Amino acid sequence: MNTQASSISPRQRFVWLLRREYWEHKGGFFWAPIWTSVIALALTLMGFIFAEIMAGRALESGKTALGEQSFRVNGIDLASITVKMTPDAIAEVSRSVTWASASAMFWPMLTMGIVVFFYCLSSLYDERRDRSVLFWKSLPLSDRDTVLSKVVSALVVAPVIATVAGVACMLGFMLIVAVFVLLHGGNPFILLWSPGAFLTTISLALAALPIYVLWALPSVGWLMLCSAWAKSKPFLWALMLPAFAGVFLTWFDWLSSVDMGSNWFWKHVVARILGGVFPGTWLRSMDMQSLGSLVSFDYGGSLLAMYSVLGHVEIWIGTVAGIAMIVLAIRLRRNRDDS
Repeated sequence: MNTQASSISPRQRFVWLLRREYWEHKGGFFWAPIWTSVIALALTLMGFIFAEIMAGRALESGKTALGEQSFRVNGIDLASITVKMTPDAIAEVSRSVTWASASAMFWPMLTMGIVVFFYCLSSLYDERRDRSVLFWKSLPLSDRDTVLSKVVSALVVAPVIATVAGVACMLGFMLIVAVFVLLHGGNPFILLWSPGAFLTTISLALAALPIYVLWALPSVGWLMLCSAWAKSKPFLWALMLPAFAGVFLTWFDWLSSVDMGSNWFWKHVVARILGGVFPGTWLRSMDMQSLGSLVSFDYGGSLLAMYSVLGHVEIWIGTVAGIAMIVLAIRLRRNRDDS
């Protein structure tokens, strides 16, 4: 047994640990964003069907009252509308559709943030609660590799799966809208399928993953530190400690004329360590000019605007703090004995 264990390289051992985390939490990592995407698309389809039915009923009745006036409802003829549109107007419609399709990624990414939050909180606590930590420590697996496999699962594995699910949801949304356009005589290749914008959206979503890793690191570190340290109710400890510290500073701000920096603490500490696992929260650190460049969907300008976040000292201070908390979580797992 020892000979076989020693023949496994550190890389293979770490990959095995990642697989263990994935299979133990497949419901949250894989199925949660998938089902969220399915539900979001189903609701979108129901909305379009409802709109079509209501338009059909109005078409059958022939008139729709508006105050004391009435007008004929002839349906939507997108073909005639498209002919009269200028190239700039078509480009504007395409950008609007790109925005709407990109927003379809919101729900699976939000679900991923919730999953990662509770995964980190339970990752080191649950194994102590059910005593499975004793089994895992009996194997030739270091505490460092075990904790780092959980960190990589939270910061890389879950976001990558959620991004793929989000892209699939965006594609499904575009197909639903394309059917709606076809039903009304429009050309989806002119109005919807702008290949440059579509591919740019996907590329930007993938390019945002490294920023997410750095931004979410202090949140993951804090949640795992609480998971490794708390003897019970890690959720309350993770939430109440920074919240009470913020309330304490706010109270001193109200009672004294000296600014204790409570607003800064709430924004850069509390919000960061509790909300950093939710994608897109790093956008609040961007100025309005960079945000405008980002949402222009010009790949070069959007990419430069996105990575301008790396020039802010806030993200690097948080990265160092996150690494320090992960190191503490490793040491606590190595030395903690709740028996």
